[in-house]
Order: sequence, then C-alpha cells, then structure tokens
Amino acid sequence: MPKMDLEAVRTALRSHNPTALLELPEGQWLDAKKAPYEMRDPHAVEELAKDVAAFANGGGGIIVVGITTRLEHGREILDKAVPVERSSVDLDQWRKLIRQHITPAPRRVSVEWSDDGQGACVVYIDVPAQDPGCLFVVAAPTSKNGAPRTDTVAVPVREADGTHWLLRTELQRLLSRGVAASGMPTAQALAELLREAVARAQPEPAPVGPQIGQGLPSRRQEIREAYEQLRTTGLGRPVGEAYARGPAAIQEFEGGEGQPGWVLCVVGGRASVAVAQPVWQAIRAAGRDGADGHPLAVVGYPVPGADRADRSSPWAVPPDARRVDLEGGSWGTGQLVRSERGAWRWEPAEQFGFLMSRYSRNWTAQQPAPQLRLRALVTWPWADTADLQIAPGKRQDLERALPHSALAGAVTILSQRRGAELPAAHWDRGPWRNTPTAVSYTSTITAPNGRRAVSAAAMMSVEDTVVTCCDVLVEDTPAWAAMLPGNTGTQLGLDDVQSLLLAAWESAAETLPGAVVDPARMRWSAPPTTELRLSTEGPHDQPSSGLATLIDLEALGPGEDGVRPEMAVTITRSPIMHRQERQAVLRRALVHMVRHFGHVWAEEEAL
Repeated sequence: MPKMDLEAVRTALRSHNPTALLELPEGQWLDAKKAPYEMRDPHAVEELAKDVAAFANGGGGIIVVGITTRLEHGREILDKAVPVERSSVDLDQWRKLIRQHITPAPRRVSVEWSDDGQGACVVYIDVPAQDPGCLFVVAAPTSKNGAPRTDTVAVPVREADGTHWLLRTELQRLLSRGVAASGMPTAQALAELLREAVARAQPEPAPVGPQIGQGLPSRRQEIREAYEQLRTTGLGRPVGEAYARGPAAIQEFEGGEGQPGWVLCVVGGRASVAVAQPVWQAIRAAGRDGADGHPLAVVGYPVPGADRADRSSPWAVPPDARRVDLEGGSWGTGQLVRSERGAWRWEPAEQFGFLMSRYSRNWTAQQPAPQLRLRALVTWPWADTADLQIAPGKRQDLERALPHSALAGAVTILSQRRGAELPAAHWDRGPWRNTPTAVSYTSTITAPNGRRAVSAAAMMSVEDTVVTCCDVLVEDTPAWAAMLPGNTGTQLGLDDVQSLLLAAWESAAETLPGAVVDPARMRWSAPPTTELRLSTEGPHDQPSSGLATLIDLEALGPGEDGVRPEMAVTITRSPIMHRQERQAVLRRALVHMVRHFGHVWAEEEAL
C-alpha cells in the first residue's frame, strides 16, 4: 500500500497523475466518490456542502470524484479510476454552491480537473486548513418531502473515513461555552449570535472583474499560491484572465498607487516570478521578431540569476532592474540587458562551438589563393533588414575610416615587429562586389617585383542577413620576406595570431556595420555569431602545407600528428563589447578551438 501524505496527494493531482492515489485508504483527509454530485438533486447539493464543510471543520482534505473504492479489512481503499466526462461537471457551479451553502464560505477551496491524458480523468475538491476557531455550518438536511429547512443549521465533521453530524449535546456545549465567554446574559448573547449568523448567511457578493487564476482552471491553484507568495511585491487586482504561453501560466495585475503593473509568470518546476510590466514588455519586444512563434518561445522565460542565493523561491523583477536572465527559448540561454540610456537588448549567453554558417566560405575564391588566411566573420541577424542600404555618404565615411582601423593597424604592426615599415594605408575597392547592398575593400602590400605579399580585406553584405568579414592574408611568404630586413622570419607567433584576429573581429564588429546602421539600436531576429578561422590554402594544384609551417604552435603543447590545414571556432554572443572584454573572449575562444583540434593541453597563458 503506497504511503502519501496530504501534500503529496495534492501534488499528484495538480501534476495530473490521479492514478498515484490508487491503493490509498480513505481517511481523515481523503474521500473518494465514484460519480459526480448530481446538482439537479437538492439532496446531492446538501451532500456536497456537507462533505466540504466536514473537511473545513477537520483541518482540510481532498475529495476526489472519479475513483471507486473497495472494502478491505474494514477500510475503504481507492481501487479504480472511473473517468468523469468533462461535459457532466460544471466546475464553476460546484464552486458557487460551496460558497452559497456553507457558512461562512471556506477560504481558498479549489475545484479542478486532474487528467493524465490516458483515461484517468477525475475532479478533485481541495479544502485547505481554515482559520482555527472558525466553525463551518450548513443548513439542516431537508425533510423527507424535500422542503428545505431555513430555521436551523447542522455541523458536519470528519471522523476517520466518514462524515457525521455534530451531536446535539456537543452543539449545546459549544453554545454554552460561547455564551459564558461573552460575559453577557444568555438572551443578549443569543441575540448577538443570531444577528451575526444572519449577517454571515447573506449571499456572498459576486466577484467583480477577473479573479486570480481565472481562465486556466487546471492551474488556478498554482497561480493562487504564487500570488500569495509574491503579493508583498505590490501585486494588486488582476486586470485580465490568466492565459498559457507554452509551459508558462501568465496573468497580469495592477500595481500600487502610481506604480506600474505586474505580470505573474508560473512555469512548472521553476520558481514563480513577478515581473514589473515595463520589463515584461521589454522581454516580449526582444523576441517578437523571432521566427519560432510567440516571443517567449523565442527568448525564454525569466529565471533567477546565479547571484541569487536561493534560486528555488518565488522572486520579483522590479521596474528598475538592469538585467533579467532568460532560459527555455529557441534562442538558448540569454539575458535581457538595459543600457545606460534605458534601452533593453537581448544578449545570448557566451557559448563556443564549431558549427559554421553558410557565409563562412564567402569571399574566398580569389586567384591565386593565399598561403594563410586569418578571418573574423560576424553574422548580424537583425530584424527589419529589408530596407538597409549603404548610402554613398556612409561608403565615403567607411573609405576614410579603413586606413585608421584596427585591422589596418594590426597588419602594419605585423611588419613593424619584423623591422619593416609596410603600412596598410591605401585601400582599393574590390575585388568583390560594391553595390548599394555590398562593400569590398582591400589593402595590399606588394613586393618590388609586383608580387602580392600581405593583404587586409574588409567585406560586407546587407542582403538577407547582414554579414561583415575581415581577413588578413599572407599571400606569398617569399615576397614578404624579401621586404623584411636580414633573415627575419615570416612564421607567425601566437601573439601575432591573437592581435590579427582581435583587430579583424573589432573591425568587422565596429567599423563595417556603422556604414549601414548603429548596431546598438538594432533588434535581433536570431542569436548573433562570430566565426574565427585560421586556414592554409595556397595554389589549388598543390597540397596545403599545414598551419604549423606558417604559425608557430609549439607553445600550445603537443598536438595530433599530421598536417592540419585549418582550425575554426564559432562564438555565440553579442559582437558589441569593449576592447578589453573582446580580448578576453577571444582568448577563451582560441583555447577552446585549439583544444578541439588536438592541442588538449593548451592554456590561456600560452596566448
């Protein structure tokens, strides 16, 4: 025989697992009925009121309708589920009759469905413990001819697994104690008692406006409990019915005087949260341009941040919040962050991977192919890109900016470290498209014999998705070596690789997108990514020499045997960041990359 207490039974029913109750015995807090109360029969209405009042007088309990019992060793055991037809029960009618026929109306009683979707569908009445010292009464049972009794009341009580009426002697004893405690003469005390009873017996006024949990009967109790736990944050009255969005039950509430309203968000298995209305609207706005349905399905639902010591208790997001952590959306884990100017923006949590986009091989078909390519490519999945174009004035601004960009500086310093002044100062259009939706610029350091030695390239496309890309190309190492003093080597060190990729990423993330729009003002339609790639290419009719011949990788420790022609990593996070932060992210990404490609002992200190 299973062992479950009252709270475990409540949890099972709210989780739509009514068969978990089978084999439990009826008792002080559990009663089972095979069929629903027949509300057209006055005696059945009396039975409903009697059963509920008995639990209210006895510390609370559960009445489950749709389960048969069997007699076993003198006890009634819950035996089989007998599905209740939903059309046969009006839950709101049951709730109304409970309020009307029990005096005073017991508080927080819920009448709900519990349906496992596999044939076990029951109705349960959950009667929580009531205020101590409060006695609940019902009208005395009707006479045999069906005439209602309006001149007397009865007190039902729960004893073991049965419901009984309080004996007349017990009623007399309770009344005598009440009269004695009042300190008034018997006649006066009875008059006061009668006046209070008449007042309490008046019909309960119909609720005005939406009620807590209204609209989601199966989750009403869950929403009410969350409301009780969070009402101190300032939740007022509901301003609309509760509704479901994916796994979340959501209801909007008034705020305090002069304060914004609140949105209560309840997701099973997570801490309930009350979100200030302005912040909630920012969450919805962040995901409204996603392609996966409603905004919350895209960006996810609020979750307590890692800085909260207790992440399991209900919590609140106030109107002045600066950040909200989000999980459960198709975009993955992220945060909603408020800028200093008050603008909200969704940002993905930092992740490293190896899935390259369909744009990763764009702008790579030049002839002859370079010996080494260092690339940073940023995909900007902005919403509302249909009308983006590169205006002539913006193009001119970009042409003026490129000679002073981080990319040009890093390529210049690459030769300066080897004792030569070979600045990337002159930028030409091409070799790729230059149209209202595309730009392409190249700065080439050419040897005296006319051979291309080292190049820097900047490309951008603003068609279906905004993509920016910056390359550093070592095109011909002998030609470059001829321009350097003495026997200066052309093999790149890890410090060279890091500074070149950092500059390429910075230029792709800051210099290029400014030609069409301020990146900080755009909304995402998917998570942004940055792809970093090191690749050896060379003549197409010759095998690649491998990265280790052009880059000194010894500081990374031993790697896998063989010639590796390329390494790459994808960073999922906002490309918009300060230089120091970008450098830290780059180091983490490069370590993640080289470990994946065989240098399993690599540490950040090696970079």
